[in-house]
Amino acid sequence: MAFIDCHFFSDTLGISSSMYVILPQAAQGQIGMDAVGRNGRHPVLFLLHGLSDDHTIWMRRTSIERYAASLGLAVVMPNVHRSFYTDMAQGGRYFTFVSEELPALARSFFPLAEEAERTFVAGLSMGGYGAMKLALTRPDRFGAAASLSGALDAEDCARTLLVPEETARIFGSADAVPGSGSDLFHLASRLAASGGPRPKLYQCCGTEDFLYGSNIRFRDHCRTLGIELTYEEEPGTHEWGYWDRKIQSVLGWLPL
Repeated sequence: MAFIDCHFFSDTLGISSSMYVILPQAAQGQIGMDAVGRNGRHPVLFLLHGLSDDHTIWMRRTSIERYAASLGLAVVMPNVHRSFYTDMAQGGRYFTFVSEELPALARSFFPLAEEAERTFVAGLSMGGYGAMKLALTRPDRFGAAASLSGALDAEDCARTLLVPEETARIFGSADAVPGSGSDLFHLASRLAASGGPRPKLYQCCGTEDFLYGSNIRFRDHCRTLGIELTYEEEPGTHEWGYWDRKIQSVLGWLPL
């Protein structure tokens, strides 16, 4: 695999930004790596970070490069700060950035697939929310999405996880979340009623995780709507040992 620390300017955010990128390389001499290369454009996973982290965290806390090597899969890890993957009420347009500008820029820099069936998104905690939000909002652009211990109930997070000042910056208020583009329950209902394409969805959470209850609510909501969702749970808390294991499950589940 090739590892690229990419710095670029975002017109959407009006600031310089960063992403980590790993690309397939069919090298023969890398010890302990079963590397697979591809001709043409690579299938791509946009891999999202959580609230207290940044774009470096998946490379620092897991073996994502080693796991992706045998799949011929490119992985793009962007930085969105504490934005909750939203066009913030008082801040940057981070959802527009990650849904529109970032994929276009990444594809202009690197040989990445453009078809929805070869474009995937996953994330942990706040990034699990971002992954589901991207797939439910733009099902025409993502073939599959995975949430690991996702902060899937944005209204609950706005009321209990974030301090009031941060809730105001991100969402405007907790009362503004229900029925909006930040409400995954609303987005799932809209997708179910649309009759349009439905990406594959995967969700997992540890049973001792403080976000377990909201994960169960989202799972049950999707099932009630008839949205196909692969759900897994096991003993675990909100920690990197669990996510290092489960990202391997996600990679095995992706329709590569």
